[in-house]
Amino acid sequence: MHFTQDPNSPPAADIGFDDFLKVDIRIGTIQSAEAFPEARKPAYKLTIDFGPGVGIRKSSAQITARYTLEDLAGKRVMAVVNFPPRQIGPVKSEVLVLGFADEAGGIVLGVPDAEVPNGTRLT
Repeated sequence: MHFTQDPNSPPAADIGFDDFLKVDIRIGTIQSAEAFPEARKPAYKLTIDFGPGVGIRKSSAQITARYTLEDLAGKRVMAVVNFPPRQIGPVKSEVLVLGFADEAGGIVLGVPDAEVPNGTRLT
């Protein structure tokens, strides 16, 4: 899957609202972050708590350009929780953490600006 990082690119093709509803985006809290030296591109291994409905999930995230391991524990993030797990080296990534590329290509995490419970779904 390839996504453009060009802020001047046109929007993707139209989709129906029912297609959008199939994507389950939830809020979670990063419990722990670890180095992931086996990854082909610099990444961290994250353990994220999405509350009782979704539970604890793991992810590999290429966010090393803007975040240190110390920055991440306790950070609230948005993630797609209903993609099939993806094997990334020795890690099974169970969710896709969402972010936006800055001008240098570093990923800025998509985060809520107010408190909502873990597991809350984007509406």
